[in-house]
Amino acid sequence: MNTIITYRKASENDMDYLLDLRTKTMNPHYADSNLPTDKETTLQRILYQFDKAHIILLNNEPVGLLKIDKVENKTEVMQLQIDPSQQGKGLGKMILTDILEEASKDKKTVTLSVLKTNKAQNLYASLGFKIVGEDEHSFFMEFQGGFENFSQL
Repeated sequence: MNTIITYRKASENDMDYLLDLRTKTMNPHYADSNLPTDKETTLQRILYQFDKAHIILLNNEPVGLLKIDKVENKTEVMQLQIDPSQQGKGLGKMILTDILEEASKDKKTVTLSVLKTNKAQNLYASLGFKIVGEDEHSFFMEFQGGFENFSQL
């Protein structure tokens, strides 16, 4: 597969794209969780820590969003959304694998949360994330190093 994934910082010019992407990728899970799906709430979720948002480009075409926060001893995957037309092709796994490899080299823990209604949790578990907590709607997952022992790559 000749897949070239690159990233660029999200900007105000991306708002229509991000609103459409989030509506397609997340609103079904929010609805299943009985959480708000109105446009204003969706926009607030997009704008939350917007400075950490990056458009995922596949062969220079936007296919998703990665919002990531890297601090001294931890990397938090705040949001990872792949356009439904591109899901199931291994892009999310590729992106997460790169994040896990980098974090492992730096001996960082990688954290994320996933709605209990979102089947992406299966991908996270297959990559070695463990559930370390939960609330009413979400699982909190963590990956702690040991990536060199990860045989599925």
